This record gives sequence, structure tokens and C-alpha cells, in this order.
Amino acid sequence: MTGSDGYRYKTILVETEEGITTITFNRPEKRNAMNPAMHLEMRDILEKLAYDDTTRVLILTGAGNAFSAGMDLKEFFYELKTNPAEHARIRDIATDWRGRTLRWFPKPVIASVNGYCFGGAFSIVEGADLAIAAEEATFGLSEINFKHLPGGSVSKSIANLMRPRDALYYALTGRTFDGKRAAEIGFVNYAVPLARLREETLALARDIAAKDPVALKATKDAYRGSLNIPDWDTAMNFSSAKSAESSWLQKGSWMEEGIGDFLAGKYRPGLEAHK
Repeated sequence: MTGSDGYRYKTILVETEEGITTITFNRPEKRNAMNPAMHLEMRDILEKLAYDDTTRVLILTGAGNAFSAGMDLKEFFYELKTNPAEHARIRDIATDWRGRTLRWFPKPVIASVNGYCFGGAFSIVEGADLAIAAEEATFGLSEINFKHLPGGSVSKSIANLMRPRDALYYALTGRTFDGKRAAEIGFVNYAVPLARLREETLALARDIAAKDPVALKATKDAYRGSLNIPDWDTAMNFSSAKSAESSWLQKGSWMEEGIGDFLAGKYRPGLEAHK
């Protein structure tokens, strides 16, 4: 492990090995429910890792039998109900790191959903670029069961990732679904048995970490930016600008090495990555 070993927190664990940093939500006794301390620590670590050159890919997962049970109903809602200013501050931090920060994080982010994933944790999965779930994982939008709605960023998250019928079905009923179903409806990329989840997640992370970091960031930026551009011409201008930016940052290596080595017969880009 290198680089991120020096990061020490109370509610999360941070480990880096071979360019892959894993953040583990570490409140297993609370099924990794997100309390104010966790939101503050996640904001801090994501800011640090964004500029940590030893991190090429980020994995998010949970300790014990849960990914995250969502918001800590006691600490986030009930205990802050008499302090609206502090509740608003923590709410904004919670919304920002799961949404904007993960979405525009300069390295690829993989959610490895190992167990219970409820409510506010849906926004973590949606904010990540890729997601793998254990087949045995349990997903649910339980807000309706305590007379509420998927608030904050959750409604936007399910609208972004789920088909309308699926989103409303699970939001209106509070019924749960497993990792296999999450893959079927496109909420995660795919599901594997829990016993293989870590191995499969690391294999995916290693594959991505071997790619050019400038190209990885440009790919994320081009995709995320294009989602918010409604007209064709502006989207083309944005994509062209990202291409020019990445080419400049790489000093033209994508052309001279990436394409040049292909033309020289050194590798096949359709079947393998440039070394």
C-alpha cells in the first residue's frame, strides 16, 4: 500500500494498493448508515484523493454485511431537527459529495455493493461511474415506509438510472430487490456472488487503472458534460475541446504512440490496451 495509508478517519477506512484506492464505509454496527461525521470525512477524503497521484481508480464499498443503509435516521434527521442551520449544512455536504463530487471526480469510481443498500446510498451508486453488486445484496427505497419520500438527491438519482416504471414501483412500495435484479434493471453493471465480489471489483479496477489517466478523465468529462448539453452543435464543440485538451496534456502521445504503434503492428487496440 502507498500514498493513502496516511489518511486516518473514524467512519471510513482508506487503503491504496497498485494505484487502486478503496474507501470502506466503516460503521458496521449501524450498517454503515451515513451520519454527519461520515459526510464530513467523505468530503475531506475525496478532495484529497482528487489530487493524489497514487490513486488511479477509486472503489467504494462497505464493512460487514452492508454497503450503506442510507442516512442515519437518528443522527442526521432526528438529532438535528432542532438545529436547522446545521442540518442544512450537513445536508448540502451530503448531497454534494454523492452527486457533484463523485460525478466529476477526476479518476474512475466503482461502487462495489456488498450488502444492504438503502435510500441515500442509491445516490452513491448513481454518482459512481460503474457499479458491481453482490447477488445477495439487498436494495430498497424505504422512505415510503416511514411516511417520507426519496428526498435530497435520491429522486434525481433514480430518475437518472432507472426506468420510470421501476423507479416508481420501488419508491411507492418500499419493496426490496437483490443484486441480480439490480443488474437486470440497469441500476448496476452486473452482479456476482458475494464470495467473488472483491476479486471481480479489483479485476475491473486493475483493467481501468492500466489505461492512460488523461484519457480516462477526458472520457468521464466528455460523457458527463454531454449529458447536460441538449443541442448537437454545442455537444460537438465540447467534445472537440476535450479532445484537444487531452491531446495537449498527453503531448500528442495518443496519435504518435496509440495509433502509431497500431500501424506498426505492435498491438491491436480493438482487443488490447496500449502498454
